[in-house]
Amino acid sequence: MTQIWYEDFTSGTTLRSEPRRVTTADIDGWAALTGEDHPVHMDEAFARAAGFQGRICHGLFSLALVEGLKAKLGVFDRSVTASLSWTDVKFLAPLYPGDLVHLELDLVDKRPTRTPGRGLATERGRLVKADGTVVITGDHVVFLLNRPESG
Repeated sequence: MTQIWYEDFTSGTTLRSEPRRVTTADIDGWAALTGEDHPVHMDEAFARAAGFQGRICHGLFSLALVEGLKAKLGVFDRSVTASLSWTDVKFLAPLYPGDLVHLELDLVDKRPTRTPGRGLATERGRLVKADGTVVITGDHVVFLLNRPESG
C-alpha cells in the first residue's frame, strides 16, 4: 500500500491488516515488560477458575496489537507524527494464546489544524479474531501530515 497523507484520508475507507497469531510468549513478554502479572494472565488454573478457557492476554496488549498491526500496514510510516488520544476503547472478548487476529481500521474523520501542513485524523480500530469475534475497539486521534511538496 502507498502512504496515506491528509489529502488521501477518505472517511468510510476500511483497511485490513495481515493476520497475526497470539502466543503464550506474547503474554509472558508483556507481563515482563510492564510488570503486570495478574494470575488471570499468568496462571492457567486461576484463569479457568475465573471462567476463562485458560490464560488470557492483557487488555492493553490487545490495544498495543492494534497499533502494531496498523504499523505493519505501512501506510502511515511517514504521514502520522503523533498519537493524541484513544477514546471509547472497549474490551469486548478475551484474547487467548493461539488466536489468530487481524486489524480492521476505519478512516473516520479529519479536520485541518491551525498549524499549516497537518491535520487531525480519527481512526477506529477493531482487533478481530479469525471467527469474526471483535476483541477490542476504540477511536484513535493522530496528527496526519499533508503530502510533501515534490522538489
